[in-house]
Amino acid sequence: MGIFSFKASSKPIGLDIGTNTIRAAQLVASQGELTLKNYGHISVPRGALSDGEIFEPDVVANSLIELWKKARFNEKRVVVGVANQKVVVRLIELPFMQKEDLRGAVQFQAQEFIPIPVEEAILDFQVVGDFVNENEEHMVEILLVAAQKDMVEKNIVALEKAGLKPVAIDVSSFAIARSLLLSQPIAPLCEDAKEGSVAYIQIGAGITNIVIIENNVARFTRVSTLAGNDFTQSIVDSMNLPFDEAEDLKISVGLPLSKGKKLTGIPKKYKEKAEAIQEILEGEATKFVSELRRSFDFYLSQASVKEIKKIVLTGSGAMLRNFDSFIAKNLKADVSLGYPLGKIIIGPGLSKDEIKKDELSMAICLGLALREFE
Repeated sequence: MGIFSFKASSKPIGLDIGTNTIRAAQLVASQGELTLKNYGHISVPRGALSDGEIFEPDVVANSLIELWKKARFNEKRVVVGVANQKVVVRLIELPFMQKEDLRGAVQFQAQEFIPIPVEEAILDFQVVGDFVNENEEHMVEILLVAAQKDMVEKNIVALEKAGLKPVAIDVSSFAIARSLLLSQPIAPLCEDAKEGSVAYIQIGAGITNIVIIENNVARFTRVSTLAGNDFTQSIVDSMNLPFDEAEDLKISVGLPLSKGKKLTGIPKKYKEKAEAIQEILEGEATKFVSELRRSFDFYLSQASVKEIKKIVLTGSGAMLRNFDSFIAKNLKADVSLGYPLGKIIIGPGLSKDEIKKDELSMAICLGLALREFE
């Protein structure tokens, strides 16, 4: 994951273009400390993005222009995240070779490991480490990333139309791992790293990022299209309500703490509908848990570890009341919420209350901003 280099200099802004919301974070470093200098977010018109992919670059560009004005960002360089079904991450093994020879070897062999035609993909890789296998062959372990060119180009078009300069495009899963590993290192979460892994689950509006960390390395990533908007849409479909009203109901009511337990803390205007809403949300949450279980089972079938010992939830969808306890009960795992600002100071020009309110949604933009400090 890299070592942070705390040199005082201007760094690009971390930019998370989400399905419902765009978020941007600007970090500065001084005297060994990171400070959030500026942060802003803005809603995106519905339909501009779907399943993590930009479909209306002009609409996204206009939202970016508005965000830059609203937040008064003075930096045009950005690191942008991508996360959708057109991004593939694979952990692969190749015979050991010097770094200068690896790029050609990866380019030559990549097609064996990815479902995207190589000529239609942008490839990148990171060396995880080297080892000697059971046949006493010296091998190198590589994290291979492939992203479909047309999808990446749509991001670049939107950014350039907004007058922004992309200096890097990163995988959102890596950004999540980067920010949460900084804010709450693995060691306290999982004392016996050889026996279990930690799963970071970032639940956005349109997609969910599943990242499994072993020995501080993202060894498994997956993007699911089952996310926060699906919970809201289930209320829309069942109760014939406008989307915004259903979203408000979802957030206000949440999941039941346990069967038969009296509902508390629900606004009066929603009490009559609360039981029906919770039943709908419980159905979606059950599907979500099944999705996690399938991902975990697939990872564990190939991993050296025996179980997922810790689950950390982050993202706007993690704010759903009692979702953490629901997942903990159904997956029999230790579940907590992942707050990415743990070791980052909130700058003097920002409202601490407003930032803290949005903190669970900031893991990606902070992780993207952190990339330039590695």
